[in-house]
Amino acid sequence: MSLQLTDEQRSLVATVREFAARECASPEQRRALTADGTTTSNYDIAKKLAELGFLGLSLPEEYGGSGGSLFEACLFVEELAYGRIPLASYPVTLIVAHSYVKFATAELARELVGKVTAGAATAIAMSEPGSGSDVAALTCKAEKVDGGYRINGQKTWISNAHSAEEILLVARSADTGDKHQGITMLSVPTAIPGVEIRPIATLGAEVNDVYFTDAFVGADRLVGAEGQGWAQLISGLNIERVVIGALALGQARRAFDDTLRYVKERSQFGRPIGSFQALSQRLADLATEIEATRVLVHDVAQRVDENPGVLLPREASMVKLKATELAKHAALEGVQMLGGMGYTEEAGMAEMLRMTVVGTIVGGTSEIQRDIIAKTLGL
Repeated sequence: MSLQLTDEQRSLVATVREFAARECASPEQRRALTADGTTTSNYDIAKKLAELGFLGLSLPEEYGGSGGSLFEACLFVEELAYGRIPLASYPVTLIVAHSYVKFATAELARELVGKVTAGAATAIAMSEPGSGSDVAALTCKAEKVDGGYRINGQKTWISNAHSAEEILLVARSADTGDKHQGITMLSVPTAIPGVEIRPIATLGAEVNDVYFTDAFVGADRLVGAEGQGWAQLISGLNIERVVIGALALGQARRAFDDTLRYVKERSQFGRPIGSFQALSQRLADLATEIEATRVLVHDVAQRVDENPGVLLPREASMVKLKATELAKHAALEGVQMLGGMGYTEEAGMAEMLRMTVVGTIVGGTSEIQRDIIAKTLGL
């Protein structure tokens, strides 16, 4: 294993950076692509990236992907965030696509993963009003009936649901007395009767409530084994946390570079403000933290590729914890060092802060990650 990029990987990174510079480098371009900041993903951008082969980097060739590594997909996600490319739907979509590859029938995986590689968004519905960090306490029911499942219940905070054709639903199919048993995964088309999606107003993240009222899906939409959804979720945590970590690393790098450029250009008291020790030493610390986090994210991504069947609860949680907390810290420092400009939409740092704060909540809060790491230490 080497943390140095191959020539092909360096070319991948360079191509994504060129794409970002061409398509969305200016605030004007980004506003046009996001309907003046009211959305975080652009379908035309997704199609262009799909045509370049980026959306299937770590997905099998038989499903429309390129059969590459998770590490290469993480490099792409990192550059998506760094380049502020308006495709916030992709990290969740990639995580869900890997679940389809691993657990769905070949026919269903070919259908759904093929859509992902072509630019479609997907969603996963786990959280409920009464079960957030305690995911296994879910109550949304998938009752087995003739030919399939009847679904009733509510899911909340569901990213991408408003733009997805399919939702990977995690529901309770049996009450066994053990909350970790009797959980089943189903792929639910969002257009079927009995599915209602309501956007939730937030500071920037596009999330939704999803209501199921006697929604029926056929048995062919079962993903994996009935009643084994919890084990299937756990087996995907390596990918989920590493992908989120790559996203946060890109955000941290972008916040840092934008801040560094500003403090070199902005002068007060006859000199660039970055030359004052109060700022320069904080930036030195940030640069060090970003490099350390890069090594951690890239290392664990490569470990997952080398040992795809091995759970890495400590390392994956460390990636998610460290990268998301760093991204939030880098953006907050950026707002502080930019002063009043840090609060403007023009500078983009306020938007970066909104985007990074949520990273410490989604996909398992920082507190949950610390609990997991502590358990691996025997605490």
